[in-house]
Amino acid sequence: MAIAKQTIQVGNWEWFYREAHPETPTDKLPILFLHGLVSQSYSWSAILEEVAAKGYRAIAPDWIGSGFSAKPDKRDFAYTPDAFIKALGEFLEALELPKFHLVVQGFLGSVGLQYALRHPDQIERLLILNTPLSPEAKLPWKIKQMGWPFVGDMMTQDPLLVDRTLEGGSRYVLEDKDLDVYRRPFLQASATGRSLMATIKNLQLKEATAEIACGFQNWEHPTEILWGIADPWLDVSQAENFAKSVSGSVLVKLEKGGHYPQDHWPQEISESLLLFLRKQAV
Repeated sequence: MAIAKQTIQVGNWEWFYREAHPETPTDKLPILFLHGLVSQSYSWSAILEEVAAKGYRAIAPDWIGSGFSAKPDKRDFAYTPDAFIKALGEFLEALELPKFHLVVQGFLGSVGLQYALRHPDQIERLLILNTPLSPEAKLPWKIKQMGWPFVGDMMTQDPLLVDRTLEGGSRYVLEDKDLDVYRRPFLQASATGRSLMATIKNLQLKEATAEIACGFQNWEHPTEILWGIADPWLDVSQAENFAKSVSGSVLVKLEKGGHYPQDHWPQEISESLLLFLRKQAV
């Protein structure tokens, strides 16, 4: 199943996204995949292929400021959750996606959860992978430093930060062919590092996780939390407590998965996601 690399101009910004279509049209709702820090849509590639083969249109954008999407100056784009949420809504409108299944992961995936809370009518089902879910969540030290003045300026201009972050969070080595894709935006333009720094500096994680923890207590859509329990940055207890607080949600544990499970366990994630989407809603 081929993955198309697409771009679309939405307002002032160009979005890059990867998309896989089923071979024959179906009436199944599409699936939207949102990546975290310091990742990009490429991380979902194997899963896009798997779900498209089962009849789902699958779309994974690079967030503004990440991957191969636009890297606006911080004077033109605030890099706050509100700015990302507004931009994501415009992207979805441009793609004519009024309703979809949502999959989120990571420290920028938290913005996807905020989007879901503010636009619940657009979400059919929700799958959460290793995403900050409570105010207990803290940015890992190596990512937090990237948002500091001077220190962050140097760190985010080093393409090898991708290797150290993705491999440190996942606890597994990535193949060179994958690292080449993850590094490329940092090698192409210094704006990539500046955008990453601005994103980390303005993530407002404490306020975002407070909104998530409170808002999802009234969430009524089918939800699965699929958690790599070897995550060095987010403890599985957050997922367990979240599952207890969200009515009808299910927690599935990936015994060997780390913070970026989609990079190393795509088959297991695809199978769990497809089973979840087939389940009859209670």
